[in-house]
Amino acid sequence: MIDVQFHYLASGGKPMKNRTRVRFHTGTSEILGNLILLEHDELKPGETTVAQLRLDAPVAIVKGDHYVVRSYSPVRTVGGGQILNPIPPKHKRFNPGIIQGLKDILSSGPEALIGFHLEASGHAGTCFADLRLTTSLTDKQLELALQGMMSARTIIQIDKETRTFVHKKSFNTLVKAAAEHLKGYHQAFPLKSGMLKEELKSKFPPDTDVKLFNLVLNQMIKDNVVAQEEKTVRLKSHKVSLAGDEATLRQKMLKIYRDSGLQPPFFRDVTESLKAEPAQAKDVLNLLIEEGQIIRTKDDLYFHAEAIADLKLRLVKFLEQHGEMNPSQFKDMTGGASRKFLIPLLEYFDSKNVTLRVGDVRMLRKG
Repeated sequence: MIDVQFHYLASGGKPMKNRTRVRFHTGTSEILGNLILLEHDELKPGETTVAQLRLDAPVAIVKGDHYVVRSYSPVRTVGGGQILNPIPPKHKRFNPGIIQGLKDILSSGPEALIGFHLEASGHAGTCFADLRLTTSLTDKQLELALQGMMSARTIIQIDKETRTFVHKKSFNTLVKAAAEHLKGYHQAFPLKSGMLKEELKSKFPPDTDVKLFNLVLNQMIKDNVVAQEEKTVRLKSHKVSLAGDEATLRQKMLKIYRDSGLQPPFFRDVTESLKAEPAQAKDVLNLLIEEGQIIRTKDDLYFHAEAIADLKLRLVKFLEQHGEMNPSQFKDMTGGASRKFLIPLLEYFDSKNVTLRVGDVRMLRKG
């Protein structure tokens, strides 16, 4: 594809329709393609417009090159013009911004040229090498213009290695979209403190560079719009608020886990005993986990954080004194808990790098 300024010769005879099949000539090359009229359904003889040529094969050209168009059949010269962009994205027709931008290209200064191409590339951005092609600026001219635009915050560099840039308008569009996604998430899940960072990333356009996503998120944090807590993000204005029945359920659930110590019931049994609606109970449980009051060890098994903290203190002290501990000794430490509790607890402390399993015994993990 190439963007072009196209003049239709007065001798053309009849109007040229959009998507007319043509022969594109530059130098010694002839390539077939379709002429896409961006601001007309048809072009009258003698008129000049901006268009996109979608060619059947690649061609080596630069901005400002001249070309000739011949009709497909019979073969005769019908027009020509200048190349505006040798590597454009595919344009939608009748887009006023694109049309005016293309019309201004031949008379625009360096910053206006760069701004147009970056705005047209959207969140994908454009690298230095491609900007050199699309603008026909020298490296020195391009460097000076880019530095000035970055200083003015008109454009943002998203990758220092590839020297890829996006327009501030595209960046701000992503910021606004991220805020809307978070707002919708908080409305849908009012009991969750935040949205997983990776889930928010999945809401961005599929080809969004991870570096751009992180820049957007960091800017929102800097602007005090978003707060990040470990793996989750939330709007700074979002606060978890429990309805009356949810607050009651929270207190009852906490009491069950606190009273049951190291031998708690499975969560499904907690839900049943409280006669709670399962989805609501799970939301409250997840809130307690996020608050750090409940600890999940395995599958459906949860413990009160105080019980885990107390057991950890006694476990570490025992290992510091004795060097190792077998399952029987750990069972005594838990007050005779059964295997359905012992194994998840041992594996939990292994996963948290408190203990190290060596054969049938546990040792204190160094560091």
